[in-house]
Amino acid sequence: MGATLDITGKTRVFGCIADPIDHVRAPMVFNPIFESRGIDAVMVPVHVPPDRLEAAVAGLKAQRNFGGMAVTVPHKLRLMALCDEVGRQGRLVGAVNAVKFDAERRMIGDNFDGAGFVAGMRAEGHEVNGRAVLQLGAGGAGRAIAFALADAGVGRLVIHNRTRSKAEELAAAVSAAYPKIPVAVGEAAPDGCEIVVNTTSAGLHDTDPLPIEEGLLTSDLLISEIIMIPERTRLLERALEKGCKVHYGRHMLDHQITLIGEFLGCLGG
Repeated sequence: MGATLDITGKTRVFGCIADPIDHVRAPMVFNPIFESRGIDAVMVPVHVPPDRLEAAVAGLKAQRNFGGMAVTVPHKLRLMALCDEVGRQGRLVGAVNAVKFDAERRMIGDNFDGAGFVAGMRAEGHEVNGRAVLQLGAGGAGRAIAFALADAGVGRLVIHNRTRSKAEELAAAVSAAYPKIPVAVGEAAPDGCEIVVNTTSAGLHDTDPLPIEEGLLTSDLLISEIIMIPERTRLLERALEKGCKVHYGRHMLDHQITLIGEFLGCLGG
């Protein structure tokens, strides 16, 4: 019997904290990994409304066999404020998506959204170091990815957002954290860029407009998504038709799971 089913008093418990809870995927991903690798651990959904977050965290901290949790909406910002220590990417992004408890039950958080994206790109043979990147979007995921791209040493980063002031704020923050990386605010046009990263939600529905004009897609570009469903967004479909290389959104989650698991200490690391 696998580890996820054979739960004993020695089983380490991890959680995925959210509100609502029915959409979370982390337990569905982690538990089969635990079972296939014979890891004596289990991940459970932890449904906590925002007004009960502090009380819930106090209870989890008191549970000595509770090792930590993946964090999703709406708790990423609030949990960061409750942490005793936050890693560099978490501090830069201003939110955490994983929190662990150390031996003294101190809460340590960090953010792996951007690192998961970069790791996924590299695993598929798409190096970002030294490359010129156009990033579409400056929201939560875009913020994490922008800092991770700069950390990975991109040659140039151009950020476009429908609300220009939001792109300007993010560009200034990335420049302050990584002064050697050229960062600019630009239009949704890949002039001089080799990689286009769509971090917006445009593509979740068939009726969504393309985040970049179809006529600007040329075969020398790599077009990357972070949307997982549908796997082939309209942007990726048009990119393939134009002969572009494409990078799918699922790779970000796959590699983020590994990074979060290593951080929590349930998948090595």
